[in-house]
Amino acid sequence: MQDAISEAPIDDYDLFSQDYVRDPAEYWQRFRDECHVAQSSLYGGSFMPVRYDEVVATARDIETFTSSKGVSIVQSTPTTDMIQGGSPPIEADPPKHTWTRRLLLPAMAPQSVMEHEPYTRDLCRRLIANFIDKGRTDAATDYAQQMPVRVIGAMLGIDEGRSDQLVTWVRAILEFANDAEGRANAVRELRCFFEEEIAKRRANPHEDLLTKLLAAGEHDERVTEDMVIGQAILLLVAGVDTTWSAISSAMYHLATHPDDRRRLAQDPDLLPTAIEEFLRFYSPLQIGRIATDDTTLGGCPIPKDSRVVLNFGAANRDPDAFEHADTFIIDRARNRHIAFGVGIHRCAGSNLARMELTVALEEWMAAIPEFELSDKDAVVWSTGTVRGPRSVPVAFPVQRGVT
Repeated sequence: MQDAISEAPIDDYDLFSQDYVRDPAEYWQRFRDECHVAQSSLYGGSFMPVRYDEVVATARDIETFTSSKGVSIVQSTPTTDMIQGGSPPIEADPPKHTWTRRLLLPAMAPQSVMEHEPYTRDLCRRLIANFIDKGRTDAATDYAQQMPVRVIGAMLGIDEGRSDQLVTWVRAILEFANDAEGRANAVRELRCFFEEEIAKRRANPHEDLLTKLLAAGEHDERVTEDMVIGQAILLLVAGVDTTWSAISSAMYHLATHPDDRRRLAQDPDLLPTAIEEFLRFYSPLQIGRIATDDTTLGGCPIPKDSRVVLNFGAANRDPDAFEHADTFIIDRARNRHIAFGVGIHRCAGSNLARMELTVALEEWMAAIPEFELSDKDAVVWSTGTVRGPRSVPVAFPVQRGVT
C-alpha cells in the first residue's frame, strides 16, 4: 500500500481506484501533511479539501460553492438535467432549497421515523431467519443491502417485491457517476417507475409519503409532479446506498475486531456511542459542489466552475479535530463527526439512518453475537460518491431460531 501511495502524484487521486477506496485514510493523511487541498485531473478534474475546518467551511459557504449545478463528485450529466425540476433540496440553493426541504422534514422527524421502527425490526428478523441456521452468510448482500431500500420503499408505499430493481437503479446512479449514459438511463427508468406509482396514487391515494407529497401540490403550485418525482428519487439515492454502506461497514468492523464485537455483545447500552464511532470512522459519503467564482481554499486557488469534493470521511479522520483520529474507539465520548454533512445541506434523513443502523445491529447482535470474516479477499469497497464494503462474508456458530 505504501508503494501505491508514494507512486501516485499528489494532484492525481482517483476516487474510483480500489487502492484508494480500500484504505483512503493513508492518502488523506499525506494530503493533509503536504497540500491541504488535494487536486485531481481525472473525470473532469476536482479539488478535495481534507482538513475538518476546511470541509466544514466549504460546506457552509453556499454562495461560493453551489449545489444547483449538480452534486456529482465527477464531471457528468447532473441529475438536474435528467429530471425536470431536479432533485431538490440536495441540488438546490436557497430559496428553493428551503421550501423543498420543508416538504420532507415531517417524514424525517424522530417521531415519524419511529413509526417505521416495528417494520424495520420485523424485516431484520426475517432477513436473519433466512441464514441463521446455515452458519454463514454475506452480511452486506444478504442483510445490510436488503434493509434501507425496503424501509424507504415502505415509506413511499412501494411494493417490497420491487426492491431488487430499485437497488439496481440506485447503484447505477451512484457507483457509475463517471458513466453519464448509464447514469442517465437509470434515472430515466426510475422516473418512469415513479410516474407509474404517481398515477396509481392519483387513482387510489394511500397513507404514504408519495401520496402526501402529491397532496402538498394541491396547496402549493410549486410542488409539481416533476418535483415529487425528483424528491422520491432523492430519497432513494441519498437514503439507500449511504445507509446500507454504513451498516455494512459496521458489520465489517465487528467481524474483524472481536474485542469490540464482544464488548458490544456484553454491553448493549454501548450501542448508541458505538454507532457514532462507526459513522465517524467509516463515513460513507462525499459529495460535490461547484465554485461560483474564482476563490481560494486552504491557500489553494480554485478557479470558477471548478468541482470541489466535500470528503466528510477525510474530515472525520483529521487529527486536529479528533484525538487518535485513525483509531476506532468504540466508547469515544467526544465525537463531533460530520458523517451526515454540515450546514443547510446536512442530511435530512439522519434520524432515519440512525434508526436503521441501530435496529440492524441490535437484531444481529441479539441473534448472532459471535461471527467473523470468512474471506478477507472477497471484501470489495464501492467507489464513487458512497464508500462501503459491497461484500462481507461471515461465518458463525449454527443458530436455531432468532431470539
